[in-house]
Amino acid sequence: MASLAAYIDGFNLYYGMKSKYRRKYMWLDPVDLIRLLRPKDDVVLVRYFTALVRNDAEGVHNQLGYLDAMRARNGSRLDVHLGRFKDRTIRACRRCGAPYRCGCGLEYRSHEEKETDVALGAMMVADAALGVSDTSLLVSADTDMRPALQAVRLVVPGQRLYVGMPPGNTKLSRHLLSVGNLGHFFIRESVLRSAQMPAVVQDATTGRTFQRPDKWR
Repeated sequence: MASLAAYIDGFNLYYGMKSKYRRKYMWLDPVDLIRLLRPKDDVVLVRYFTALVRNDAEGVHNQLGYLDAMRARNGSRLDVHLGRFKDRTIRACRRCGAPYRCGCGLEYRSHEEKETDVALGAMMVADAALGVSDTSLLVSADTDMRPALQAVRLVVPGQRLYVGMPPGNTKLSRHLLSVGNLGHFFIRESVLRSAQMPAVVQDATTGRTFQRPDKWR
C-alpha cells in the first residue's frame, strides 16, 4: 500500500463545488474525501489551504465553525493553513490606459487571496523532500500549481503525482500536463456526497459541538 499526502486548495475546491452544486456539499470532510478518492492508498496527511472571507460576518462564522469541525473530527491527520486577503486597487488598463473608475471618480477596489498558493506549493515540495509520503495528491485545477509540481518532480524524481480536479472542470490543462507522468481524475458528485460530515460534530477533547449551517443544507 502506497503512502499518500494530499494538498487541498480550499478556494479552488469551494468555487468548483459551488458552481456545480451550490452549497449542497460544503460540509465536506477533507480526509474522508481523500480516502474515497484513493481507497488503495494509506492517507498519512491532508493539508487544507484557505483564507477567511472578507466583509461577511456570517460567512466568517460559518467558515470558522467548519474549520473547527473538520479539525475536531480528524485530529493530527488534518493540517489547516490559513492565508489572508489583501485589498487591491484595480489600476488603469495596461492596453489602452483608461482608468477603472465609476462616474463619480471612485476607483474600483477588490481584494486578492495571499499566501495560500505559495504555502501549498512550499509544503508539497518540503514534504516530498522529507519523505512524508511516496505519493502527492493535489486537489486543484489552478495552473499556478505547475511550478510546485515541477519542483517535486525535480527534488524526488520517483514521487508519484496526482491531480484531483474539482467539479466544473472538464479536462486537465496542457500547462499542468506538461509536468509529465502526472495522473489525474475528476471529483464526482457521489464522492462528495459520501464524504459529508455528520450534521453535528463533537470535539471529543473539549466537548464542543459544531453544527452544519442551515445555509449549507
